[in-house]
Amino acid sequence: MRFKRLDLNLLVALDNLLALQSVSAAAARMNMSQSAMSNALTRLRTYFNDPLLVQVGRRMELTPRAVSMQAAVRDILVRIEATIETAPEFDPVNTDREFSILLSDYSLTVLMPRVLALAEEMGANVRFRLLPQTAYPYKLLEKGEADLLISPEFYVSDDHPYERLFTDPYVCVVCRDSALAGKEITREVYAATGHAVMVPPNSAGSLEAEMLARLGIERRIDVSAFSFSALPNLIVGTEKIATVHRHIARIAAQTLPLEIHPLPFKLDPLTQAMQWHSYRDGDPGLVWLRDLIVRAAQTLEGSGDAVPLANPIDVLNTVDP
Repeated sequence: MRFKRLDLNLLVALDNLLALQSVSAAAARMNMSQSAMSNALTRLRTYFNDPLLVQVGRRMELTPRAVSMQAAVRDILVRIEATIETAPEFDPVNTDREFSILLSDYSLTVLMPRVLALAEEMGANVRFRLLPQTAYPYKLLEKGEADLLISPEFYVSDDHPYERLFTDPYVCVVCRDSALAGKEITREVYAATGHAVMVPPNSAGSLEAEMLARLGIERRIDVSAFSFSALPNLIVGTEKIATVHRHIARIAAQTLPLEIHPLPFKLDPLTQAMQWHSYRDGDPGLVWLRDLIVRAAQTLEGSGDAVPLANPIDVLNTVDP
């Protein structure tokens, strides 16, 4: 099929060439021979009267014309995919659909076990592909490379719909065998003690670090890691503090010798949200998935006080929700 003399089959090849900036990689993704992809590139160059990809050293780079087209071409294909892939109805029991979800290890630890349990309870036959977040995860939504993003509300895009799921206040955890055990964590103690912190991959810092900086609170960072859920493990057997979300702390305290303390200052709680592409707003499968995640979040929200702890000092009623 042609539109204004352009073979529309070439749009998919163009999209992959612009994304991967490699003839061989684009050919592999589309299960084409390299010669066939080279031929597609030649035809595209002729149509647009532009080289599109140029050799610079050992790699190929996009021309300015190619850069200007990249987002628009992807947007066209996302619209087409959303149109042809959306069935009029969705039956989670009789499907083999796979959902791709972008999320942090926090959501992987706290929320997703409940989502999977609910899906299992319903007899759903869906599959889940859980993907790590990038520096700008909503861009993968825009490219159609993920169905859903679960992220702090602070990081969602204004260009697509989203829904708040739950809030989770920050707390301190210390080892139950440390000198900090049984003592009040004052602001002075917090500043003077070594900390284990999470620094997201491909990022300058976490949301928590940004909020602390705005309050003028400095920490002595002894350990930095890439995982939220690992922080409680890293302080066991040490004199260090970790600032974590309450749900992470309570899950960890079931198996680790931890005490949970309120922060000695006010810090806005984490507000977790889920976001999806505006073109997929009416997709029955995603509507079902979003409802499933909301239900899972509701069980999480009401479960905190019922979690049995391993003898920590649980003074969390003093923490603002």
